[in-house]
Amino acid sequence: MSTALLTDRYELTMLQAALADGTAHRRSVFEVFTRRLPAGRRYGVVAGMGRVLEAIRDFRFGEDELDYLRENGIVDEPTLDYLANYRFTGDVYGYAEGEVFFPGSPLLVVESTFAEGILLETVILSILNYDSAVASAASRMTSAAGARPCLEMGSRRAHERAAVAAARAAMVAGFAGTSNLEAGRAYGLPTIGTAAHSFTLLHDDEEAAFASQVAAYGADTTLLVDTYDITVGVRRAIEAAGTELDAIRLDSGDLGVVAREVREQLDSLGAAGTKIVVSSDLDEYAIASLAVAPVDSYGVGTSVVTGSGAPTCGMVYKLVEREGADGTMQGVVKASTSKASVAGRKSAARRMDQAGRAAEEMVLAGADATWTPIEEGMRLLHVPLVRAGQVDERYLGAAGVTLAAERHATSRGELGPSARRLSSGDPAIPTTHVAL
Repeated sequence: MSTALLTDRYELTMLQAALADGTAHRRSVFEVFTRRLPAGRRYGVVAGMGRVLEAIRDFRFGEDELDYLRENGIVDEPTLDYLANYRFTGDVYGYAEGEVFFPGSPLLVVESTFAEGILLETVILSILNYDSAVASAASRMTSAAGARPCLEMGSRRAHERAAVAAARAAMVAGFAGTSNLEAGRAYGLPTIGTAAHSFTLLHDDEEAAFASQVAAYGADTTLLVDTYDITVGVRRAIEAAGTELDAIRLDSGDLGVVAREVREQLDSLGAAGTKIVVSSDLDEYAIASLAVAPVDSYGVGTSVVTGSGAPTCGMVYKLVEREGADGTMQGVVKASTSKASVAGRKSAARRMDQAGRAAEEMVLAGADATWTPIEEGMRLLHVPLVRAGQVDERYLGAAGVTLAAERHATSRGELGPSARRLSSGDPAIPTTHVAL
């Protein structure tokens, strides 16, 4: 499925003008970064890089796309001819998916002609801004949860396609499963889910509902016990499945108090191994408040798919270097108040202290793609994602999600304890800009 029209009209109208005046084929360097983190956040999480690579691979103008542009008079015939043969042939470098990031981090660098690079602006930003917002929120949740699994259950609170992206991004940030089957199919994610309140209400009584579910799935299932009376529901659940019942779920009430009461009841019934799953509008703060409650896992919906109050990362895509009329590359800069950018192609490295903790983000303007740190304790952050138009397929599909989740666990683990605080504060490490 083509991604070519997942863009803004002005990308194509700029292209038409640039083709006409001869600047479209100037070598250019574009950069994705964010000027600030959401208020109070200590770090962000890069997510969606694998989906960006899929979008670049599938950015093609077929007959349907060209007919739409022609019939609506959006661009002229010479531009349509260019688009008919469009293929991205440039290079893309970026932070590995799952990496933490900070204000000013050069998250993605696109090196190509102006024509090839400008067309990708909107689709790249739409993917990275949303996926990274979800992953950044999800990371705060998994950090607050500690060793207890977080389960993504937010599909019904998002656009149907965004729900798939959100499930993927949550898994990058350490979630253990998703309720979304399309996300499971497309990215090899483990899926979870058993029954909702409607299943209990369908039956003549709670006993019949539990008996039906156990008959279908055995004791290795989760019974939802709060449709009517929780204490009675727990007793009926154990009567239906026996003391080997895998889990019960609580979806209402004061979860901390109710979880303690239910744990005592399960233990008294001989079901010490039956786990307690909690849901009901959880976010990172609610999860943290349940840290001392006898809870085994958390089901999270609305908050994770909406970025828990920060639904976008504010990422921008800026031209930072381009070929001049004399053929040399020249840094360019936007000087608008509060929206300034830094000229020149950039690379990034993270300075580590002697204990292996992240101490500083180093952003180096004027560094080319072959730049490597010469100091000990510096970790290079950019990895090649596209070379001469060829996407690195290691970052796609299920394997890409696994790599990203591993990278996130390692990257977050490099941050000091203060980075995990949910209270407002400055970014976990400072960012230093250096001109080479």
